[in-house]
Amino acid sequence: MWLIPRNSDGCGGGRITLPALVKEALVRWYIGQGSRADEDAGIMLVQQARIGERWIACDCLDDGEAPPILTPAFLSEADTYYLRRLTSAKRPEHRANCPFFREQATNRLSEVRTHDSPTEPPIGYFEVLRPAPENLAQRPETDATDDRTRQGSIPHLARLLWRLMALSGLNHCPPLCEENPERSITHEFQRLACTAARVEVAPGVELGRAFWTHAQPLHSNRVYAALRTLAPRWPRGHVPQAFLALFAREVRGSTIEVAAGRPVVLANRVQSPSIRGNRIKGPYLVLVVVGQYPETHDFAALRGYAQPIFAGNRFVPVDSEFERLVLQELLALRRTLDRAGWTLALEKPLFDTLTPLGACRPDFLLEAHARDTGEIRRIVVEAMGSRDPEYLASKALTYPRMKQIAPVALVSSADVEARHVGEIVRSTLAI
Repeated sequence: MWLIPRNSDGCGGGRITLPALVKEALVRWYIGQGSRADEDAGIMLVQQARIGERWIACDCLDDGEAPPILTPAFLSEADTYYLRRLTSAKRPEHRANCPFFREQATNRLSEVRTHDSPTEPPIGYFEVLRPAPENLAQRPETDATDDRTRQGSIPHLARLLWRLMALSGLNHCPPLCEENPERSITHEFQRLACTAARVEVAPGVELGRAFWTHAQPLHSNRVYAALRTLAPRWPRGHVPQAFLALFAREVRGSTIEVAAGRPVVLANRVQSPSIRGNRIKGPYLVLVVVGQYPETHDFAALRGYAQPIFAGNRFVPVDSEFERLVLQELLALRRTLDRAGWTLALEKPLFDTLTPLGACRPDFLLEAHARDTGEIRRIVVEAMGSRDPEYLASKALTYPRMKQIAPVALVSSADVEARHVGEIVRSTLAI
């Protein structure tokens, strides 16, 4: 095998032969049978090839033939380096018995998280970046708290953002009598900042010391200056990193269109949830991580996760446009129930709940209190906004589990159009 210049066919000059020991370690890592040392060697080779603008040519074909090519790649949502095969009608294919004939053993982007693999809040420090030897394309064998798997559907950065939102209470809508009448975007960001002061990004380092809620500190290099100041005192075994929580109306590729000021451009594309490939519109709350960029050996805004939210003055996360409509109806229902002597609080769960029948995550949890008797009633509201067979099958699977939590009210698109959401909820609550 050889390292070859990027964008070449591998037949010209400039080829660097890989030592036999390095090739053997690379193969074992690629097919998923390597040791920790093989992983370290493989990930280092891929990282250095990417920085040096090199590709890797395979030697499985006869001399004189154009070699099959693998390119070094970085999977931002899983925080891993890996090898990607260049395949097209114009490119030679590996021999069928070559270990590189198939995709890398750990490159399972099609892997789907099942309902029996609950999404739990991340524990430990509020960090995404890890020391380079740990940025592996395989699951660590011993650290059960590290979720950097190849399941790109739930990036670790997303789970950190959900954790921050949950700790800040942004996924809760209190009864009208308890709500701040002057609710604003400033108020929402203040709640995030207060929470950041209570969370550690590394041992002895509060997240609040490396956390900003607007883009200007990034554009003015204040974020980088703060990181350079903190870096020499950063605890061993942890990587210096900072975070920004940004309000955005639109996200395109690696560009975040913030509400005011210049766009923020990241080194990698911004991640965002999607429902069967349909992108959810803004506004978004975007969590951006800043750290050392291997290609430049300097600090940069590396990647981000854009969570759709209800509105600029209410950072309640939503998973679809239909959920926004349902949430709007539920918020309006608080006033109706208040006049009937009931207070209504809402929660948008961000992590799975374990029930005797398995894990599930309701779309919304509602809790109503009777002011005169003190009675409490709870229900689950499911926003059934899609007729997709897979979506409906998923809901059918989790429906019995959600009934273990509370009675379930199903709300369809027709119910929203007919303004029947309040009626359905009141009926389920028996109010």
